[in-house]
Amino acid sequence: MSIHDDARGPTLGGLEGLDPGPLSRRGFVMTSLITGLTLATARVEAQVITTDASGIEAGEVKIPAADGPMPGYRAMPTGEGPFPIVLVVEEIFGVHEYIKDICRRLAKAGYCAVAPELYARQGDLSAMTDVKKIVSDVILKTPDGQWIADLDSTAAWAASAAKGDLGRLGVMGWCRGGRAVWLYDAHRTDLKAAVAWYGPLGGERSAIQPKTAGDVAGEIHAPLLALYGGADTGIPVASVETARDAAQAAGKSVELVVYPDAPHGFHADYRPSYRKDAAEDGWKRALAFLKQHGVG
Repeated sequence: MSIHDDARGPTLGGLEGLDPGPLSRRGFVMTSLITGLTLATARVEAQVITTDASGIEAGEVKIPAADGPMPGYRAMPTGEGPFPIVLVVEEIFGVHEYIKDICRRLAKAGYCAVAPELYARQGDLSAMTDVKKIVSDVILKTPDGQWIADLDSTAAWAASAAKGDLGRLGVMGWCRGGRAVWLYDAHRTDLKAAVAWYGPLGGERSAIQPKTAGDVAGEIHAPLLALYGGADTGIPVASVETARDAAQAAGKSVELVVYPDAPHGFHADYRPSYRKDAAEDGWKRALAFLKQHGVG
């Protein structure tokens, strides 16, 4: 099965040959989103940022996908629109309250923000507490072609049913979602801007995940803002610099910002890794970057 130009978006570009997998035979394990915060990591709930829904429309939605309705969360301003679209790509923990709040923050800034539950077919993240099991049983078993098709479906749905403007399309993701940002940027030719928060550039390749983010750095289409922590023990800064240099050598645009003392997950306000100064600076840069490149 190949992915062609259709209502979901353009061809796979630098990711030709990726198969979304037997979607119709698998079905959805998760039919609704996580309530509250993930159970799978340490939390510091006293510092959690909570964004209200005044002046915006926000809530769980069902997004038409190739094999049925996919759960997701959408937040957008009230009013006629159309609004610029930001696809919000989750960490490995699912679309829980942190990701939902990010959508509301983006809506307050004028965006139609949509976070699809990209792992809904592979496992029930609402009940999983073991990070290693999440990675082995869900994350590594989700074909890249599948979630890429799902993001295309989400963008098309945002334009048709959520007052979104496909001419002003951006993507933003955290951790594993940061990896997805690089790959989606290499896929989507009409993307205007991409923001990757500490997404891994390397990792193992497999038949269903054949390329790393670093592999496609020279194939991205839209300008990309890379926000990384200098104290991230899992992502060497050198690997991000190598990806940036490969992109620039290919005539692509990558702006790299490294926060020297920030660990992995420095934007995740519900976790001990949160670093307020780096998170707030990165957020300001992300919003400015989107607007600078036509998503706003």
